Amino acid sequence: MLPFLAHGHLIPFLALARQIHQATGFKISIASTSLNIQYLSSTFNSSSDEPENDHIHLLELPFCSTDNDLPPNTENSENLSLDSIGKLLSASLSLRKPFHSLVSDIAAKQGHPPLCIISDVFLGWATEVANSLGTVNVTFATSGAYGTLASSSLWLNLPHRGRSDSDEFHLPGFPDSCRFHINQLHHFLRNADGTDSWSKFFQSQFSLSMQSFGWLCNTAEEFEPGGLEWLRNFVKLPVWAIGPLLPPIVLKNDYSSLSVAASGISTRRAGKKLEISIEKCMEWLESHSPASVLYISFGSQNSLGPSQMMELAIGLEESAKPFIWVIRPPVGFEPRSEFRAEYLPEGFEERMEKRKQGLLVRNWAPQLEILSHKSTGAFLSHCGWNSVLESLSQAVPIIGWPLAAEQAYNSKMLVEEMGVSVELTRGVQGSIDSEEKVIGLVMAKKGKGGDLRSKAMVIKEQLRASVRDEGEDKGSSVKALDDLIKTLQSKGQTINSIS
Repeated sequence: MLPFLAHGHLIPFLALARQIHQATGFKISIASTSLNIQYLSSTFNSSSDEPENDHIHLLELPFCSTDNDLPPNTENSENLSLDSIGKLLSASLSLRKPFHSLVSDIAAKQGHPPLCIISDVFLGWATEVANSLGTVNVTFATSGAYGTLASSSLWLNLPHRGRSDSDEFHLPGFPDSCRFHINQLHHFLRNADGTDSWSKFFQSQFSLSMQSFGWLCNTAEEFEPGGLEWLRNFVKLPVWAIGPLLPPIVLKNDYSSLSVAASGISTRRAGKKLEISIEKCMEWLESHSPASVLYISFGSQNSLGPSQMMELAIGLEESAKPFIWVIRPPVGFEPRSEFRAEYLPEGFEERMEKRKQGLLVRNWAPQLEILSHKSTGAFLSHCGWNSVLESLSQAVPIIGWPLAAEQAYNSKMLVEEMGVSVELTRGVQGSIDSEEKVIGLVMAKKGKGGDLRSKAMVIKEQLRASVRDEGEDKGSSVKALDDLIKTLQSKGQTINSIS
């Protein structure tokens, strides 16, 4: 397995490795750079993971960030500027040679190549490595089908270029009635012309990924029937929907009753050190009534503009709604630096604490535990795919504030196709004048808020049904994984007989 160098990609790859191992007992190797291997190995700390250590191996690929014009010890996208992320994308191409050597060595030691290589959609060159070593490559899109299709089609077609008559445009692969807007594109995509470094990277890697044996998608058939149909038509390959890749306890149990007892899940899954105890979060949530708390987080790589952060704080205080807000320094300040009081209105944190209206958490919070708690009523989110799945797995409706990557396309889908979200604004320049109105609308028990919650509850049940594995009663994602394995084994036997 070969994930891209970003936490939002590493975690689904590890979750997929666990699922494949549990279903088959196969030996699985995950290859990445040294610091990313350290990050993944931190998830194996608990004794419950020890059996997996014998079957899921973490293998290092040599990588020197300074050779690629990146700061020292920079091996993933965490806390990087947009310019540096562009350099990281280009630097990922340097992994091809050591990865080829690694797989070649594995093949020599065991007398045959691996059954398959599963590579990130951003690392399409793995398809050529697999072909050269006598195995097959399966592309893994860690996002949903809709967002993956939008990203792929936008980069491969650049349909917004040269349009002056309208800010809306049709995107190849989507129905004619579906229109995208220019402000849903990040400025580096908006300005892409096919000759820039971003275009060259993504067009090359998506094109190579479309030459692989098939695709995996972190979604479920019941959840994204339209998106999966459109993606399959676009890539013209088999697409196995094997998600949602979340801890099994989240989807198979009443997770809300396990918040403190299962407190290792979020910390172990993310490999993060909490700056606030899970018990404190749960205690604070217990002091509020059901579905009354707004949870706010923009993921581990994003933050707001300074004026937006101020506006959000002012709006939250005026709304009088209780909230938990995961705060990081605003855009323009060092992401890893200490969060300063001056980023917020004077005395804001002290007032929120005194009134028990708001709990501010530095850098990272136990998200799954918070979302699963009965007091959490809505999630103000950047609409990163992992966060979307975590929220909807707990039937928590979303207030969208997409900031980067495919987040705007996820938000569009959640609003237009699923009816479980209301979009507040977009990007680090967007205005948030209607904040109080939107928060009140989404968190209302009746009307729009009630409708959002009802639809989110339906999706929660769809996600749970997709991973059901009880004897003959298997969910769609379990069946898809079984079919993938059988197909690969059949393909492997064919390759071996030919060789």
